[in-house]
Amino acid sequence: MKDILTAPFMKELESMTDNMYRLGWNERNGGNISMLLDEEQISPYIECDKVIRTLPIKVAIPELVGRYFLVTGTGKYFKNISKNPEDALGIIRIVGDGSEAELLWGYQNGGSFTSEIVMHLGAHLERMRSNPKHRVIMHAHPTNTIAMTHVHSLEEKEFSKTLWRMCTECIVIFPEGVSVLPWMVSSHPGIGLASAEKFKDYRILIWALHGCTVAGDTLDEAFGLMETVEKGAEIYMKIQSSGCVTGIDDASLKQVAEAFGLQVREGWL
Repeated sequence: MKDILTAPFMKELESMTDNMYRLGWNERNGGNISMLLDEEQISPYIECDKVIRTLPIKVAIPELVGRYFLVTGTGKYFKNISKNPEDALGIIRIVGDGSEAELLWGYQNGGSFTSEIVMHLGAHLERMRSNPKHRVIMHAHPTNTIAMTHVHSLEEKEFSKTLWRMCTECIVIFPEGVSVLPWMVSSHPGIGLASAEKFKDYRILIWALHGCTVAGDTLDEAFGLMETVEKGAEIYMKIQSSGCVTGIDDASLKQVAEAFGLQVREGWL
């Protein structure tokens, strides 16, 4: 067996979590990431028939039975993942009726997956249905995005269009806009299931007064989505106190959409 700590997906996740902590998006144990893996990716590194222990999931998601995921652990700090990945990460396989997971590697000190596991698995299921290439769900607490939810309407069309108006790249990177949920208790199945519903039609979800969750093919793509939302929110927060927030108008946004061949959400421009 090869050393799993040398696996490309492992090195990439370690690098990404270091960077996200450096940016201030994942303070303390804030934030979590999950990656859908194929057995062929992990079998050179671990024996898939050796189960360390079984972990309960708060709801059953039978459609994911047999699927493998690399998931950050509950209570773990992103700044420590690259220092001790076997403590902070785990590879799981969903089993039974979808309400349990077998731990195949990681969580070595008795830990478990993120408390937001219902959100992650539900989001993976909905994104797999919408785009089978989507394999990453990433949640963080980008500062300006959270700040924007304190001062801006949470209506999805309004929130999305404000971000689009802040800089040209926003509508180019997420022409479908962003989805928004009002404040809810985190780590509860309720917010997990509500989030999964949003991921049927969106790649980006804003949790008011909490953070942002995105889906993508790769860690880089998911990070790029969140990074672009955060840039738009940062510009908005820097100028909104002036009382003169204009931005790119609808006619100009339409020009951008036409120039880039974008599929903007119908009726929003």
